Amino acid sequence: MSGIAKFGTKALHAFPPEMAHGLSLKALKAGLVPVPPLVPDPVLHTTLAGLALPNPVGLAAGYDKNGEVIDPLLRLGFGFVECGAVTPRPQAGNPKPRVFRLSADRAVINRMGFNNAGLVALKARLSARLGRPGIVGVNLGANKDSDDRAADYVTSLTALEGLADFFTVNISSPNTPGLRALQSKAALDDLLARVMTAKAAAPVFLKVAPDLKEEDLADIAASVIEHRLDALIVSNTTIERPESLISPDRAEGGGLSGRPLFERSAALLRAFAQTLGGKVPLVGVGGIEDAETAYAKIRAGATAVQLYSALVYKGPGLVAEINRGLAERLKADGFASVSAAVGSEL
Repeated sequence: MSGIAKFGTKALHAFPPEMAHGLSLKALKAGLVPVPPLVPDPVLHTTLAGLALPNPVGLAAGYDKNGEVIDPLLRLGFGFVECGAVTPRPQAGNPKPRVFRLSADRAVINRMGFNNAGLVALKARLSARLGRPGIVGVNLGANKDSDDRAADYVTSLTALEGLADFFTVNISSPNTPGLRALQSKAALDDLLARVMTAKAAAPVFLKVAPDLKEEDLADIAASVIEHRLDALIVSNTTIERPESLISPDRAEGGGLSGRPLFERSAALLRAFAQTLGGKVPLVGVGGIEDAETAYAKIRAGATAVQLYSALVYKGPGLVAEINRGLAERLKADGFASVSAAVGSEL
């Protein structure tokens, strides 16, 4: 990471987390974030649900909720960017403060609550960038006060069809009361049947929580196969609090992400990889902070990976750094491509 980027990342920590997030978006919009030198390496080219990616390192949903800085993010070296979560109607989210840095643990707790400008605003931004390069997905959520949450996903999917390369059905945020209940077998089957009936050309992914029981895992895997989902994202933030946490804000409510989530999310990824047996591609998320952790997710069964929280601590140069390290590791282990390494530890 360049000296300017390091200074900028450190300077943002002088502000409350949510304010720092807003300032980072403004800096990207203004072109103030240094673009790291990135020489695309052919060994990193891969495909995810039929989408050709220049590299397997993606940005997880939650950072660019309203699709404001998609192109600057792609220029940082991400192989794909997921914006959102979007809900049909705008909503303010939960009361502030709702984001907490756990610096000593290299973690973040958030209870944002799907705050976003709504479907109309995101549709306008995605329409304006039509024809530009880069793989862009949209994370779909439900309004907190919705009478029919499954209908919310269908509404957004239908409205944005043709404007995004993939859609993610997010039923795993812990910050909308009752949302995770959609992971139960009957509710999930109803939701996926309605979403997949509404689907047109773009692939549809499902994002699950890391706090699943063994029986939940089997049910979700069965539903994903039955409804022919295009990929499974493993996983969202956790409501668990490992005893290892030492930061003052460790007891705050919300979803925990970052370094402490790595082992839990990687174990769930391996379990889904073994249960699905290659029938559905997996995206590994949770605790990725360097090339080593990204490579570990790939070897545990992930076709591609996503990160977010590590950017809080390591800054925008992290993306290029991970890509360089991934290419080195693949070549050192004799893999000619990312796909050859997927699930290799299994």
